[in-house]
Formats: sequence, structure tokens, C-alpha cells
Amino acid sequence: MKYRLPLRAGLMFVSLLLVCAVQSEELFDAEGYRSSQYRSPTPSSLDGVQTLDTPALQQLLAERPETRLIDVYRRTWLNERFIEDEPHANLPGSLWLANTGNGNLAAPWQRYLAHYLHQASGGDLRHPFVFYCRSDCWLSWNAARRAHALGYRQLYWYRDGIDAWQQAGLPLVPAQPAELPGAFLTPNAAP
Repeated sequence: MKYRLPLRAGLMFVSLLLVCAVQSEELFDAEGYRSSQYRSPTPSSLDGVQTLDTPALQQLLAERPETRLIDVYRRTWLNERFIEDEPHANLPGSLWLANTGNGNLAAPWQRYLAHYLHQASGGDLRHPFVFYCRSDCWLSWNAARRAHALGYRQLYWYRDGIDAWQQAGLPLVPAQPAELPGAFLTPNAAP
């Protein structure tokens, strides 16, 4: 009986901690981008973006070879450079725009994304882009949504990404992320 009060107080304290932990980790930011728990089940669609499976992606690439594949898998960025902490391979012909699928995207990364999309499209907002990462990965969802916000209109989301490509027995190639120009790291830099 003498432990009843401390036990109850302890249980209440643990319950309070759990509630605070759940509330402190918001899944989406104020703009609607997924900002945590990126490797978790994704929705089946995204407004303004067509979702593709592997056969549909292969058909798109055959019919529209100008389509640009955009890999948004994360890469550690430290001391103004990418750190190759593990090898990465992606779909042949991809442009790897590392970290552009993060939810709370800092200005340098926004400029990085805008710059390379503009460069790859020649400024044509109807140029086809396919965004991907891995299966159950919100990074590609965020990046495709962000490209739509930039005005691009021929957007595709290869929802299961690299994992589905590999499961289909299709080749991957070693990859390095596109360079983040040093000028983008300064405030007010233009893409």
C-alpha cells in the first residue's frame, strides 16, 4: 500500500511524457509537406501529379524519352559538401537532387531544386519529370509536390521507386548527387 501513490504518480508522469512526445513530432509542416518519419506508408496519389508503377514508367520512358528522372534520396551534407557515407545507385539517366524531398526545405535546397529543374527542362514548365526515392518514402512525394508548386505540370511520382525497379530485375547505376553550387549557400542567391 505504501507504493500506491508513487506508482500512480509515476504512471501519470510516463503518460504525460508519451503525450508530449506524440505532440512534439508533427508529421507535416504548415505548408503541407511531410516533415518527419519519411520512411512510412505513403498515399496512393498526389494532386497534380500522376502516380506510376514500373510498367507505366517504362512505357512513359519509351514514349517520351525526354522525360527526366529525379532521384531525391538523402545524402549527408556537412561542411558545404556531400559526404559519401554509403554507396548509392539509381535508375539509369537519373538526376540525383539529394535532400530536395525534405519537408522543411531551407532556401539553399529550394534554389538547388529550382535551378536543376529549370536547367533540365530548358525553362519549359511542361517538361516531364518523374520523382522517386524508395518505397514507402515521403521524400519523393514532397519533391513532386514542390515541383508542382514551382509551376511544373507534367509531373509523375514513381511511388515505389528504386525498390520496385530492383524487384523488376531492372538495372541500377552508381550515382553521385548533382553539385550544390556554393553561390546557393548565400542569402538571397538566385536559382
